[in-house]
Order: sequence, then structure tokens, then C-alpha cells
Amino acid sequence: MIRLLFTYLTVFILGSGFKIDHQINENLRNHSNQAFTFGEHLKYRVHYGWINAASIDIKVGDKPKKVNGRTTYNIKAYGKTYRSFDWAYKVRDHFETYMDSASLAPLKYYKNVREDNYRDEDLVYYNHTKKKLIGKKKNMAMPAYLQDIVSGIFYARTMDFANTKPGKSFPINIYLDQEIYNLKFKYLGIETIKTDLGKIKCFKLRPQLVVDRVFKDEDDMTIWVSADENKVPIRVKADIYIGSVKVDITDMSGLKNPFSSKL
Repeated sequence: MIRLLFTYLTVFILGSGFKIDHQINENLRNHSNQAFTFGEHLKYRVHYGWINAASIDIKVGDKPKKVNGRTTYNIKAYGKTYRSFDWAYKVRDHFETYMDSASLAPLKYYKNVREDNYRDEDLVYYNHTKKKLIGKKKNMAMPAYLQDIVSGIFYARTMDFANTKPGKSFPINIYLDQEIYNLKFKYLGIETIKTDLGKIKCFKLRPQLVVDRVFKDEDDMTIWVSADENKVPIRVKADIYIGSVKVDITDMSGLKNPFSSKL
């Protein structure tokens, strides 16, 4: 459940046990980022129906981290159910990405998912120059500037929605569970929503989902991000096989720009 909500809205590796070759990324693009910076911290509450079921915590490291000589944003995302909800469906999810600060392409990605009886762990390195993905479980060819489910959220925040007409789609390639998906998300317009933090003017987005054990339709999620330079994810609503989920922001700090979308 929480696993894919990070996508359209985690780990220190010791002795990974596989050979890492061809990891030098050279001559990568320069992609402008006016939306986020080091030290950003976002907190969310997850509602399953009318129940407060879980929390999500997303933090950009306070300082740059080096991956194969390149400077990265180290972004960690944690999702866990409250203890009062563990009896129904226990979640302890950890996702982590190292996102190149110049190109906004991920260089390294790790996940450790524990959802009830389901367990999964993954570790990959990306070579965008040679279009190769080196994984603990699987190596594969990949398109340059492939994103993962954490870096994809932050990359999407750098798009210029203010000068975009409703209906426009933005393509994005996503790596998930040893597969690569050619997806997109659509800009739907501007909407003001009520939140715990007050009324917030938002850009409304519709991501294309991966239909799997969580989602039954590729259009089952809507995301609202703040209509300012930060483009902070404010709310996520999704229909899943076992009901509906809503994710609402509860706190934010370390933003790159003034939070000007609050009315």
C-alpha cells in the first residue's frame, strides 16, 4: 500500500555482495532545480478510509553525498503504520535515492519493504552515460535519466506547471521492482484545498500508475502540489483494491523558497 504511494507522491549498504562496474556517469545534462534543496523535511499522515493509519517521512540530507565522484541529494523516505493499525496491515517501508545534483538523475537506489507478510529488498546503481542499470538482483539496459519512485517525485517538482495548459502530459521513465515503465503524469490545472496547514493553492496532477497488486487502474491517483516555486506534495488521493487512501501533509521545513501558496 505505502510502497507505490511514494511514487506519484529508505540504509546504509554494507557488503552488498555484487560487483559494481561501469558506474562512471560523464557528460550528463544540466537540469534546473528551483524546487528543493538540502535539509528539506516533509511529514505526512495516511488515512485509510476514515482511519488514521500511517505516517510518511521524507528527508533530503543536510549535506551533499558523493556517489562515484558526483555530488548527490541523499533522499530518504520512510513509511510505517501506527501501532494501533499494525494488527490490520503492518508496514515498515524504507526507500532511499542518491540523486545527482546537476542532472537530477538518480545514481543509486535502495529499498527495504516490509508490508504484512510481504518482504522485498533491492539495490541498484545507474549508469546514464552507458544506459546500464547494475542491480543486486538483475542487470539491464535502461534509458538515460531513468528515475526511481523517490527521485521521480522530486524530479517532477522541477517542472514548470505555472506556464502549462491543463491537459499537458509529462513523460517519465520509472524503475520499479526490476522492471522499467514508460509512464507519464498529466497537469490538470489549479485547485485550492483545505488542509491541516490551512487553505493551500495547488497544482493538480494525475500520474499514470503501474497496475499491480495495489492499483487496479492507471488513473486511480491524484496529487496536489503547492502552486509556488517549491511544488511541495500537499495531498495524494488514491483508490486501491482494498479501499481508498488519502495522504495529507502535516509539517514541512527546510524549503528552498518561501511557502507562498498558503492563502
